[in-house]
Amino acid sequence: MKQSEMKIKDLYNLEHTMAKDFLEQFTYPWEALAHIGDYVEKLGAVLPSSEYANPAKGIWIHKSAKVAPTAGIIGPVIIGPEAEIRHCAFIRGKVIIGNGAVVGNSTELKNVILFDRVQVPHYNYVGDSILGYKAHMGAGSITSNVKSDKSLVKVHAEDGDVETGLKKFGAMIGDEVEVGCGSVLNPGTVIGKNSNIYPLSSVRTCVDANAIYKKQGEVAEKQ
Repeated sequence: MKQSEMKIKDLYNLEHTMAKDFLEQFTYPWEALAHIGDYVEKLGAVLPSSEYANPAKGIWIHKSAKVAPTAGIIGPVIIGPEAEIRHCAFIRGKVIIGNGAVVGNSTELKNVILFDRVQVPHYNYVGDSILGYKAHMGAGSITSNVKSDKSLVKVHAEDGDVETGLKKFGAMIGDEVEVGCGSVLNPGTVIGKNSNIYPLSSVRTCVDANAIYKKQGEVAEKQ
């Protein structure tokens, strides 16, 4: 995947997120990461009280959402219509959860935008990431958001590395991507729309749209 194919308009249909106006300000999705928390607070303050409960400072939950009593939620957070927050989910702030999204058992979120109908349903960690419409992470798959040497994250594009200036950067996952069980998306991963990641993969690069990632160096185009 070339850098020119990693723009927000290439990865995401912005009609499927309440963060549309926010994301339209940026060219590349990782540029939004440092500003998610401020945007959540700004948007939350103007959400209609007829539709959203505000049970604690910085927390807005749509009245149609289902939130397990065992879930842990730290603001600022917006949980959208028909979303489902299951047993022992841990939402650590700076998070937007879209319409109909599922945050499952023991899943942890931090500084994340989940588009509508995203599913992170079983033992997932998602940090400093953006997941597009209907993206799905299999059980135990995670985004790794900090390099082991703590250096700044680079995006490894086909036409050269992209300096992000970020210490924390998980994955930019396009619309309708399927991530297999037990996979690790290493810092700076970008996955194009409609792609599949094989189970138990360790992804350290960028994956084209409409691709099947089997392992490093073995990527097939969907037929």
